[in-house]
Amino acid sequence: MKGNSGEPMGLPPYGYIKDPNNPKHWVIDEEAAQVVRRIFDMTLEGFGTEQIATQFEKEGILTPQAYWIQKGIGRPGRSKIRPATKWNGSTITHLLYQQEYCGDVLNFKTYSKSYKNKKRIHNDPENWVVFQDVHEPIIERAVFEQVQQKRGKMRKRRTSNGEHNMFSGLLVCADCGCNLHFHFNQGNPEIKYFNCSNYKGNRGTCQSTHYIRVDFLEEVVLGEIRRLTKFASLYEDDFLKAVIGHSQQADEADRKLKEKELKALLARDEELDGLFERIYEDNVSGKISDERFSRMSRRYEDEQKELTEKIKQLRSEIEKQSSRTMTTDMFISLVRKYTRAKKLTPRMLNELVEKIEVFNAEKVNGVWEQRLRIHYNCVGTIEIPSALPLPTPDVSVNTRKGVVVNYAPCDVAI
Repeated sequence: MKGNSGEPMGLPPYGYIKDPNNPKHWVIDEEAAQVVRRIFDMTLEGFGTEQIATQFEKEGILTPQAYWIQKGIGRPGRSKIRPATKWNGSTITHLLYQQEYCGDVLNFKTYSKSYKNKKRIHNDPENWVVFQDVHEPIIERAVFEQVQQKRGKMRKRRTSNGEHNMFSGLLVCADCGCNLHFHFNQGNPEIKYFNCSNYKGNRGTCQSTHYIRVDFLEEVVLGEIRRLTKFASLYEDDFLKAVIGHSQQADEADRKLKEKELKALLARDEELDGLFERIYEDNVSGKISDERFSRMSRRYEDEQKELTEKIKQLRSEIEKQSSRTMTTDMFISLVRKYTRAKKLTPRMLNELVEKIEVFNAEKVNGVWEQRLRIHYNCVGTIEIPSALPLPTPDVSVNTRKGVVVNYAPCDVAI
């Protein structure tokens, strides 16, 4: 079947065109690819889909449909007549989900009920057939996966005046697991803070507000990232052990077991083909009866059907684990990239941090402390050995009640 051969069954997405020398292969359309790269970059910098669409419209960038028309590239179907530069958020969202930008071919994303019915129906992702690294990627796989992870989070909440914050969607309550919402002080708008969206005072069930100031957050997170980059540059071996220890050691052992199991299943699948061929020949030659042939072939077919499902599942799991290994390597390179960072930016935050657990401030030995637990992308929490001369950030802030709260690092989650 054509779709199982690795040849793309559909048309190339925006950013690619068919290779003039081989229509079964896609090549990058650099003019459109620059727009695609910019969409992914802006997403990692914290821009929403509507913001990106608005910016593109202001700059007069042609929408994909208008671009294809201008270039004389035919596309099937009817499209709504709209201004050539009128982007919308749904178009941006659609482009952000195109795995083809990693260099992959995804076949059987749609299907028709019969050759007479031309209407295409969306297929379940589990039925797609994916071939990796078939054509040149526009977006690095690790970047694509980071964006998917960010897109999967809760929408970033704005305040009543339309302002949003780079920490929105990243902060979770350490007690109830709900997101923290962004606010600013009505009497002093310069004071911006987050608190638990599930706090009982707001008709929720969480017992504490988990109030935390934005300026406090910025100092702490930047301090922890700088501490992490020092750990990576000064104690590289220890850093690699800490990162890999949390993400790859268990995965690697599990992946090897799965690969061994897959090899055995594939061997058995091939063996069944041989057995089926043998009993067929025995049946034709009269060595076994039709009844016995029917019984044996049914048993082999049932086993082979079960094997096919197991093989498909194992391949999917192995692919995911290999992808996690790749993104772990990407995380290590990102940490090194921010070695000289002096200011926390939305892109830095989105590239490095998956989420931050916020604990309610507590009084310890007469001193108020605010604990945070940072979960980094791809690797989770990282424990920096206390024996190393890498002190935690010394950050304190005056709260709205005039009480000084100090930052206290949280134990690594088990």
